[in-house]
Order: sequence, then structure tokens, then C-alpha cells
Amino acid sequence: MSESPEYPSYPQSSAPTGQPPAPARPGTVEGAFWAFLASTVIGLIGGVLIFANRDGIAQALRDANRQRGGNLTDAQIDQTVNATMITAVVIAVIIAALYLLFAFKLRAGRNWARIVLTVLTALQLLSLLIGQSTIGGYLAVLAAVVGVVLSFTGPSNAYFASLKAPR
Repeated sequence: MSESPEYPSYPQSSAPTGQPPAPARPGTVEGAFWAFLASTVIGLIGGVLIFANRDGIAQALRDANRQRGGNLTDAQIDQTVNATMITAVVIAVIIAALYLLFAFKLRAGRNWARIVLTVLTALQLLSLLIGQSTIGGYLAVLAAVVGVVLSFTGPSNAYFASLKAPR
């Protein structure tokens, strides 16, 4: 490559660019990310499995309708069950998408995402303790709790603090 008189060649500077490299992500943050990812997948599977119990839900609604002397027809009950199931799946997908967003932000070192995931996990645990759940619900909460614990261990705290500090 020859130098052109129009474009002279200048020596490259070896001075630092001013930004030190980002610290390496510790295994605890990576583990927390995968735990939150597992919790999300388990929750989505639970949301999809609700369709397997459609007949049981419809029958419970029919029984409750009869006990209360209700005047809902079978067609109205079926429509209610369908609408409820579709709504539940849509809500599960929206929550899963937000959960994934927060998990990826946690992995990128955003402390606010760690806090949001902790609050969501606490709410998830509270709803599990107050209401009824399935084995999938327990597994999803367990994975999320593991994620929270890993995200607050010593290496994780140091990682988040180093990203917050001015560089």
C-alpha cells in the first residue's frame, strides 16, 4: 500500500483511550442469569399446560354455576373458560418477556435489574405462599430464589459495584 500525497499517513497513538475494559462477568452473575432463564421457561411451560386442564376447569365452573343456582349455559361457560385461558397465556407471555429483559440486563451488569428481579421473585414467592400452586410453580420460584441468591453473593456484588464506579 503506497502513501498518497492527498492522504498522508500518521502514526497511530499508543495512548489509552480513556476507558478501561469492562470487568469480567463472574460465574455467580452468569448462574443467576441462567436461574432466572430457567424460572421463566418453567413458568411459560406452566402457562401452556393450562390448556391440558381445560376440561377440568370447565367442569369446576359448571359445578360452581349449579351450586349457586346460576343461569349460565354450557356455551357461556365454554366461552368464559376459553377467554380466561387465553388471557392467562397472554399475561404469562408478557411477564416472561419482561422477566427475560430483566435477566439480560442483570447479565449486562445493571444493578436496577437485579433489584427488579428480587422484587418480582419476592412477589412470586408471596403468591405461592398465599395461593395454590403446582409443582411447576414451586420449581419456578425455587429457580428464581437461586437467581436472587447468586446475584447478591460477594463476586456479584463486586461486579455490580465495579460497573457502577466511574471508570
